[in-house]
Amino acid sequence: MSQDLLIFERGAPGRRCVTFPDAGAIPVPIPESMRRDQAPALPEVSELEMVRHYVGLSTMNFSIDTVFYPLGSCTMKYNPKVHEWAARVPEIGGLHPLSEAGGPALEVIWEMEQILKAVSGMDGFTFQPAAGAQGEFVGISLIAAYHRARGNQKKVVLIPDSAHGTNPATAAMCGYTITAIQSTDRGTVDVEDLKAHMNDEVAALMLTNPNTFGVFEDEILEIAEVVHGGGGLLYYDGANLNAFLGQCRPGDMGFDVVHINLHKTFTTPHGGGGPGSGPVGVKEALFPYLPTPVVVKGEDGFWLDFDRPETIGKVSTFYGNFGMVIRAFVYAKMLGAEGMRRTSEMAVLNANYIAKQLDPYYDRPKQAQPMHEVVFSASRQKKEHGVNATDIAKRLIDYGMHPPTIYFPLPNVAPETMLIEPTETESREQIEVFVEAMIQIAREAGDDPDLLHNAPHNTPVRRLDEATAARKPVLRWRPDSE
Repeated sequence: MSQDLLIFERGAPGRRCVTFPDAGAIPVPIPESMRRDQAPALPEVSELEMVRHYVGLSTMNFSIDTVFYPLGSCTMKYNPKVHEWAARVPEIGGLHPLSEAGGPALEVIWEMEQILKAVSGMDGFTFQPAAGAQGEFVGISLIAAYHRARGNQKKVVLIPDSAHGTNPATAAMCGYTITAIQSTDRGTVDVEDLKAHMNDEVAALMLTNPNTFGVFEDEILEIAEVVHGGGGLLYYDGANLNAFLGQCRPGDMGFDVVHINLHKTFTTPHGGGGPGSGPVGVKEALFPYLPTPVVVKGEDGFWLDFDRPETIGKVSTFYGNFGMVIRAFVYAKMLGAEGMRRTSEMAVLNANYIAKQLDPYYDRPKQAQPMHEVVFSASRQKKEHGVNATDIAKRLIDYGMHPPTIYFPLPNVAPETMLIEPTETESREQIEVFVEAMIQIAREAGDDPDLLHNAPHNTPVRRLDEATAARKPVLRWRPDSE
């Protein structure tokens, strides 16, 4: 890619994208104290220069539409374009939430709730959370409300050491102390450690299944019995629901609350700052605490129920991101029950194919059979050649693919981790291209470690100081004169 695309100092004084004729409007007086001493320091460019600049920047982005994107745990599934068409139908995209014509929208939300209830085994849902992380916050808030209503001031939330990073943050935001539960060598929850930490101060156990190692918690019924027996509730992080969509249900495993990431399992857009959607489902005992309002089906149609005296309150303007619900609704209707089952089967098959092909070349810290994602480690490459997970990830960019998630699960759980999730939408041919690239990188680590240390080699920007970029970001253009 041409380095010219990275030149930000474009344009010349007096150059404009557009000029407007004098409309003869009466000028609005601006107080002297509010006037600028000099013109703002903005780039002066033509329309063509501006278009080329932004289009050029856009071509540098890796996206699911352009490259293989095996970002483990984030489930970067392809977003079918029919979803975008449906969400942009004028009668839908232009519908104001206060419009009297909103009845059909409420019907779609209610229908989507029935689908999610069937998929998850929950008894009721709210669609207000605007993301999975906000869904977590709502879910733990519901659990807190449940315990308060029973006079229990519980103080602790148990979280496995392999949990998603948002889990402990959510519990802390809700006022709980976090206690970590250890994993076994297989990558599952250590039930004996769970029993040792279970007491009457525990409000909940936050868990995803399959867990972050991609391993199914085959002792989940015993786990649920331990938590419920101690007066706690079981929270399901829906990040990994893609592994058994249509196969089994969190509600049948004993979970009391679940959030479902529509951008992961139901192919609504993911990332870019939103909008997102993280609906939260609950068992009947927690239904009174759901955010207000909820959609109700009555004899005269569908309406919003605001009369909820035990609600935790409102967590989103109006009723969440309706466009995301439309996209997920179209996906669910097009697939049907059998299509959803096929989705999870292919996701699990693809991940296991990768695991089998790469086992000779990379270590696998947890040897239990993976489900929809698999965790490898670069510990062998680091020990023998000084090549770490970051080096491998950066080198994969040179092969035209987005790297997998690295260093998650965290290093204190497993070293130099690479979490790979192909999803069901990738073909065998694409997966084999990825496998061959990973095998070649393993060979390069032994033959020429510096090749990996200095990767990527063919990108407009080379390896960045990511720590400094995160702590001291440059968020605006400044002219050279400043």
